[in-house]
Amino acid sequence: MTNKPLLSVQDLAVAFTQGGKQTTAVDGVSFEIDNGETVALVGESGSGKSVSALSVLKLLPYPAASHPSGEIVFDGNNLLSASDTDMRKVRGNRISMIFQEPMTSLNPLHTVEKQVAEILKIHRGMSDTAARERVLELLTQVGIREPETRLSSYPHQLSGGQRQRVMIAMALANEPDLLIADEPTTALDVTVQAQILQLLKDLQAERGMAMLFITHDLGIVRKFADRVCVMTEGKIVEQGSVEEIFSKPQHAYTKHLLAAEPKGDPPQTDLDKPIVVEADDLKVWFPIKRGFLRRTVDYVKAVDGIDIKVRQGQTLGIVGESGSGKTTLGLALLRMISSNGRISFNGQDIQQNSWKEMRPLRRDMQIVFQDPFGALSPRMSVSDIVGEGLLVHFPNISAEERDRRVAKALEEVGLDASTRFRYPHEFSGGQRQRISIARAMVLEPKFVMLDEPTSALDMSVQAQVVDLLRDLQKAHGLAYLFISHDLKVVRALANEVVVMRQGKVVEAGSSDQIFDAPQSDYTKALMAAAFRLETASVSGVISE
Repeated sequence: MTNKPLLSVQDLAVAFTQGGKQTTAVDGVSFEIDNGETVALVGESGSGKSVSALSVLKLLPYPAASHPSGEIVFDGNNLLSASDTDMRKVRGNRISMIFQEPMTSLNPLHTVEKQVAEILKIHRGMSDTAARERVLELLTQVGIREPETRLSSYPHQLSGGQRQRVMIAMALANEPDLLIADEPTTALDVTVQAQILQLLKDLQAERGMAMLFITHDLGIVRKFADRVCVMTEGKIVEQGSVEEIFSKPQHAYTKHLLAAEPKGDPPQTDLDKPIVVEADDLKVWFPIKRGFLRRTVDYVKAVDGIDIKVRQGQTLGIVGESGSGKTTLGLALLRMISSNGRISFNGQDIQQNSWKEMRPLRRDMQIVFQDPFGALSPRMSVSDIVGEGLLVHFPNISAEERDRRVAKALEEVGLDASTRFRYPHEFSGGQRQRISIARAMVLEPKFVMLDEPTSALDMSVQAQVVDLLRDLQKAHGLAYLFISHDLKVVRALANEVVVMRQGKVVEAGSSDQIFDAPQSDYTKALMAAAFRLETASVSGVISE
């Protein structure tokens, strides 16, 4: 038994060089991780957490990235001086990583089976049959239902949470000594989040696996980590045990993080407000085709007979597990996908409208997508991205006026307007989500579908965005359809809540009724998982 840590990072600095100018992203970071230990790296977007983690596996864009100082010693070997050949033996085998954005980390041209099996064949030399069995075992472990049916699926055919679970399965495939988890539960609903965290803990206990856990969710840190390192502006400003950090924080920034969570009250329910969007008996059924002639043998009932109303100045929250039909419902309301049933917008039946007839309405019906990186064009500057809608819907305004509106929208979501000439890859995940929100809000719409708009944001920015959305709603009488697995954010924003499961409404009512007196076992399980109550009884309800 050695007293040396499994991973030792000492005085690490990371600099990026662009156009002859050098920027320091990480400055003198030091921490250690022992076998079987979980160390959490917490801080706001852009604080240097992910850059520090990527340095461990040398996954930064070299030579643009450099290390002016420091060393990263893993099991006695300095990884910063290791050759590419040596690093290939370490990556995905002894050290694995779960990335923050699964859609951009998974290959869109390869099936789930091929992507997970690939690392088993490379590092373990498994046959096709053995690899397939192991893939099924891994998919089952991470909570993917009917994994046999998902082997031939491509990433775009999975929900955000399902894609993240595939990433976790890939990372755990070779039973690594160290797992780097960069926001591993960001895209997961609260019940699966609890299951995945418990799974990681169980695997840790079995294998003595160490973990570097990067997150902005302090609730998870408190429950999951052994030690905490708090980062801001590229430096670790405080570190210690979970108990020390949470009960006796010393640094002002740590106190700021612990105090930051969505606050305030949602709008008061007002049944006299005009209905902006209404749906009756809405159905979205996807056909299952089999056989040589591709005959329809069954349907996936993603949305199965749902009635909803969203009023002016009100927020309807849609909650439920990944794959429950939340996003499909929102896309159907916006006429982005085909559906059956009546849909009206501002009293006008739009279900039979052609795509051409829908175009004038698009200005008033906006959407903020779950995955900000996939939703933003990498070839367009932020100014062009946010201003694109203005070009389409307000073609007669001057370039100066368009630029003024873009700058104002960026400032409203907490971004420096001077950054509008940069490109999406130059921003952190949280900053990219704020750009997505600005793009929707710049058109001053009447109805906005918010699909997990705060999932990529750290806690303090979540609170700012919730306040921003509330202020915009109050100022312009906006109607929101708010889809989220973060029930604390839903409670702060939504005055009405619909709980969905497998395409159907399990429970619906006022926010107070759903959160304080849930009626169904499923809703009770969601609340228990979300608010960090005892989750031992959750798995039985969820796994049915």
